[in-house]
Amino acid sequence: MRRVHDKGLAFDLRTMSRRRLLAGLGGMGTLAFVAACGSSDSSSPAATSSSSSSSSSLTEVESETAGPYPADGSNGPDARTLDGIVRKDIRSSFGDATGTAAGVPLEFALVVKDLAGAPVTGAAVYAWHCDRDGNYSLYSTGITDQNYLRGIQETDDTGTVTFTSIFPACYSGRWPHIHFEVYPSLTEATSGSGTIVKTSQIAIPEQAADAVYATDGYTKSVSNLSQVSLATDNVFGDDSAVTELATMSGSVSAGYRATLTIAVDPAGQESGGGAPGGTPPSGAPGGTPPSGAPGGTPPSGAPGGTPPSGAPAR
Repeated sequence: MRRVHDKGLAFDLRTMSRRRLLAGLGGMGTLAFVAACGSSDSSSPAATSSSSSSSSSLTEVESETAGPYPADGSNGPDARTLDGIVRKDIRSSFGDATGTAAGVPLEFALVVKDLAGAPVTGAAVYAWHCDRDGNYSLYSTGITDQNYLRGIQETDDTGTVTFTSIFPACYSGRWPHIHFEVYPSLTEATSGSGTIVKTSQIAIPEQAADAVYATDGYTKSVSNLSQVSLATDNVFGDDSAVTELATMSGSVSAGYRATLTIAVDPAGQESGGGAPGGTPPSGAPGGTPPSGAPGGTPPSGAPGGTPPSGAPAR
């Protein structure tokens, strides 16, 4: 089992090997633009690689912590098991919650491939991120009764999932980012106990962030972004997000589209999911998810509340 946090010597050695390879290739990695695509209609019960072969191998996307606010049952509520979580548009809350997250429009797509470069079809991606104030639904003070900016999609025949959302803030201590977990199938993603194939994050390009944060509603993000870089971020800093930096197109007026192509081992397993990833940095979103919040209650014995003090922030 590969752990998302406290990755161990074997993980470090494997990571160093991948990064030497990337350096030799000029850092191109697996990032690419893809044509616009909609949500998946695939009904495949399990993630399967395309039968078409590929002569090139891809570098596996870096594993990262899911952080303190995953709402995947490992640290408080579990939004994955609720009716309505499978959706493309994640701007509004669902179920008994009715709020909508405001912000500059952002459509983001993940293209999931295996290590040989073939699309991984019938897998599922759970994605979540903060709002334009830097807060997370179900956790942050004032929005514990909301579950917006969270959703699950199934990969189509090109391995792609697409979400309609808003541009996330930059909160204190972190580079702007989007969290995601990859599961073998939609059934496993929504079961509450499915295998996590990959836990990682999407890094937002600086140029687009600068443009968005100059608009109304993102004032706090301007100073926060000026105090962090990809090289100093406590998640992306080890390699400046070489496998996690999205490509971006669009504008403030028209909205943005972010795309990241990732490579995963479809048979891989990562333990822990969003197990408590530590307290957020000073000034970052906080709060404890209440019992019975719209994201569901944690399973018996699962850790709840705020992450332990002193653990690394994510």
